Amino acid sequence: MRHTISVLVENKFGVLSRISGLFSGRGYNIESLSVGETTDPNVSIMTIVTSGDDWIIEQINKQLNKLLDVIKVVDMSELDHVEREMVLIKVAPRTEDKAEVLRLTEIFRGRVVDSSPKTYTIEITGDEKKIAAIVELLRPMGLKEFVRSGKIAIAREAARKQP
Repeated sequence: MRHTISVLVENKFGVLSRISGLFSGRGYNIESLSVGETTDPNVSIMTIVTSGDDWIIEQINKQLNKLLDVIKVVDMSELDHVEREMVLIKVAPRTEDKAEVLRLTEIFRGRVVDSSPKTYTIEITGDEKKIAAIVELLRPMGLKEFVRSGKIAIAREAARKQP
């Protein structure tokens, strides 16, 4: 089963290397990884997507918590959360497909971020299924290449109870 793990770490040299080494040293795969600064420039948040049964995920969480630079580990899969990815897609459509590419971009709430006489570069943000759907729809229309960000996730705030 896939899990999205959020790891709050000290923003120091070598932290990413130690965490990725933990995974590779134990034979665990990182499916995606996204790292960025938080509101505190001394702290970064890593969003790691990995797969494994409950025992493996428990071991990953325990090993991450043992690392000195790790502040907090949260398995987002256990929480109500929002997750997103971004994809940049370069399409070289035939003349007769250009309008359809633009229409699909609009339907998927994307935007053209670059264009040339022969290509469009499109940005789409959404969940994994949305990204997969737009890629498959654009594939027969001249999809040249695409790059995806890693998944990012944030927990939802608990709903306030009405008095």
